[in-house]
Amino acid sequence: MILARIDSAPWLRQALLTLLLAIDEGVHIVDDIGVTVYYNAQAGELDGLEPESVIGKHILDVYPSLTRESSTLLKVCRTKRPLLSEQQTFTNFKGQRVTTVNMTLPIVVDHRLVGAVEISKNITAVRELSEKLLDLQTLSSDSQTGGSPTYRAIAKHTFADIVGQTPKMVELKSLAQRVAATSSSVLVLGEIGTGKKMLTQAIHNASRRRQRPYLAQSCAAVPETLLEAMLFGTTRASFPSAENRPGLFEVAHKGTLCLEQIAAMSIALQGRLLRALQEGCVRRVGDTRERPLDVRLITTMTEDPSLAIRRGTLRADLFARLSVVTMRVPPLRERREDCVLLANHFVNHYNRLFARRVIGLSELVLRLFAAYAWPGNVRELQHALEGAMSTMDGDVIEPAHLPYDLREGRNYLGPAAQVPFTESLASGRSLHDALADVENRLIEQAMQQARGNVTLAAEILRIPRQTLQYKLRQAVSR
Repeated sequence: MILARIDSAPWLRQALLTLLLAIDEGVHIVDDIGVTVYYNAQAGELDGLEPESVIGKHILDVYPSLTRESSTLLKVCRTKRPLLSEQQTFTNFKGQRVTTVNMTLPIVVDHRLVGAVEISKNITAVRELSEKLLDLQTLSSDSQTGGSPTYRAIAKHTFADIVGQTPKMVELKSLAQRVAATSSSVLVLGEIGTGKKMLTQAIHNASRRRQRPYLAQSCAAVPETLLEAMLFGTTRASFPSAENRPGLFEVAHKGTLCLEQIAAMSIALQGRLLRALQEGCVRRVGDTRERPLDVRLITTMTEDPSLAIRRGTLRADLFARLSVVTMRVPPLRERREDCVLLANHFVNHYNRLFARRVIGLSELVLRLFAAYAWPGNVRELQHALEGAMSTMDGDVIEPAHLPYDLREGRNYLGPAAQVPFTESLASGRSLHDALADVENRLIEQAMQQARGNVTLAAEILRIPRQTLQYKLRQAVSR
């Protein structure tokens, strides 16, 4: 019906052609035997080819490294089934090696297959980077073991590097030290910049696995097929130009593997990870052999796991498997007493690094630090002091040496410190009552941060002092 309408409406045909020319992804269309009938300029850029050298030619004549079995377009023409996210590596007739992720769909008219269309994204650079990473991780060898692969752990932090004396930090370090003596899976929760990486490395270095490898991999911003290959490894049968390569699980054998931002991993790959953990073995992509798995898995998240499960970005059964022990690294605003301790630690660090003789922080800077919400947590504090000591004169850090937000009193209630929205229409409350409740909670939080100082609390809320006094009187009278 759509084809008939296009035939009767030339402008619609032109509109579709304009769309194909404008789209950023590569588009490749073949007929039912694999001869190219459409190939846009973006596809040419991805493959390193000119469209006129592809159109009218059979796929296997243009891509000699592909076969009828490995070509995603020919596979769809043969099976009539779509491929929604298929990785393909090939060498074009110019000798260039290209890796793409393809969505390939059959074109059916009157119940008869007439061809296939493919939309491609080039991940060649990303794949090469990941392969270099794996090569670096498997590069070293030890002559004392007869040339068998050995690996250097990249975990450099210990519990001595974790600065903090507040009850929450003392309790966290005590729990982590106890857990380090076991092989249980650990899930570390915490906002960005709180020190999750330091904690995971400290756990490894205090464990019986400390002489074995420690590897860390972020699950964010990595295509699913590429992350799967990085984790589980590949064989030559995986795809054209693939190599027999161990994945991170194999490289980390007898050691520790830390997967950061686990909820960013696709649900399908989470299922494969769960099976590997349950069965205690891994199978490389394209392989049938199963290899024993002896790896301690530590994962990290910045968001609430229950929220991720409700959103559908984290499998509940995988969460149960990963969270044998769950730890939460508190944000800096919940351990303000550590600000001075951390500041002195970083001042001493950058004194050594920059050959400086900074004594410390002025009283006004300490007051600013005490009132600030620290949305970037410990990392933000470290960067603020590094910047100050890189540019300052003198031996005491003053407000003028600090970043703009700090010295101007901005971000006292940053994103990390805001009260989460929990109201809904189902609660049956009026809009006026709901807004009043949120306002009261923000005022209460500001008063806590200001330690009861109404003037400072008003600055945090960015409202006049008289307005805040009026609202406090109203709250008391209710």
